[in-house]
Amino acid sequence: MTVRAIRGATQLESGDREHLFERTAELVREVITANGLATEDLVSIIFTCTPDLTADFPAAAAREMGMGDVPLMCAVEIDVPGALPRVVRLMAHVNLERPRAEIQHVYLHGATVLRKDLAQ
Repeated sequence: MTVRAIRGATQLESGDREHLFERTAELVREVITANGLATEDLVSIIFTCTPDLTADFPAAAAREMGMGDVPLMCAVEIDVPGALPRVVRLMAHVNLERPRAEIQHVYLHGATVLRKDLAQ
């Protein structure tokens, strides 16, 4: 089985915990759906948040979705002046027998401006 990486990002309207969990869960679901994945296909997920998101960890939202056995990690995105605020990004590593060109990366809400070439 080949390990592939899938990228995704979403922008939040506010930094509160409930909204963070809602948008993170939406992003994870969209990545899974767009790529026809099952939870068993996930090797790991790395989440990053912009420094303005501090209410909780995006990985906690994924655990609430039933991904307690998937290795999850969170980090803070580099604080670049003028960067898009309130963004959660992910890189999911998955077992997938599909060419890299067929991977569907997912950019939601205001995060579509980050990768217009990849946004759906």
